[in-house]
Amino acid sequence: MRSIMEESWKREIRDEFDKEYFKALENLVRESYESGACYPSEAYIFEAFRLCPFDRVKVVILGQDPYHGPGQAHGLSFSVHDGVSFPPSLRNIFREIRDDLGVEVPLSGNLDRWAKQGVLLLNDTLTVAHGKAGSHQNLGWEIFTSAVIERLSKKKNSLVFMLWGGHAKTKGKNIDRSRHLVLESGHPSPMSANRGLWFGNKHFSQANHYLQSTGKTPINW
Repeated sequence: MRSIMEESWKREIRDEFDKEYFKALENLVRESYESGACYPSEAYIFEAFRLCPFDRVKVVILGQDPYHGPGQAHGLSFSVHDGVSFPPSLRNIFREIRDDLGVEVPLSGNLDRWAKQGVLLLNDTLTVAHGKAGSHQNLGWEIFTSAVIERLSKKKNSLVFMLWGGHAKTKGKNIDRSRHLVLESGHPSPMSANRGLWFGNKHFSQANHYLQSTGKTPINW
């Protein structure tokens, strides 16, 4: 599994690969993929890292785990393949971008275009079994992704972290807020959004203003 990790990330987190939890995680994930359908496909498990190398990260958006239906997950939080209908949370993300920045809702929910601009679309858990949301939680992924966030927080400056919902806020509690902009709101899921906890957060304009203020190119959302 580690062999498909992008090279700059390998250099930054190589010590994680030698830890016992990661060796156990590799075995558990391998067994899961051999015994039944899991998502994303193995080649896409570290897609977020491939499309957004360590040196290019400007924004981090934290999700929880991949979509668990066929044809949806491809290694980027909240993103779906071209031609796949927008899940409710992604639909609400696009609606907030439209309201915040005046950007029309795109035809595709594939967020490759964000990743290639420096947006790390990171799920807390990187794999899931078919039809079983959260099924690969507590296998060890959370330890790995916490290490990723820790490296970013300590080794980079002036990043934007978007933490949506209680899970993401807890995950990001140790981010160094003296060095980075941390934006928090409710989750874009309908349950949260319909309670007034998502719409109007203006995270996308705030992120771009901050990036520009620190000499970085804003994201074309």
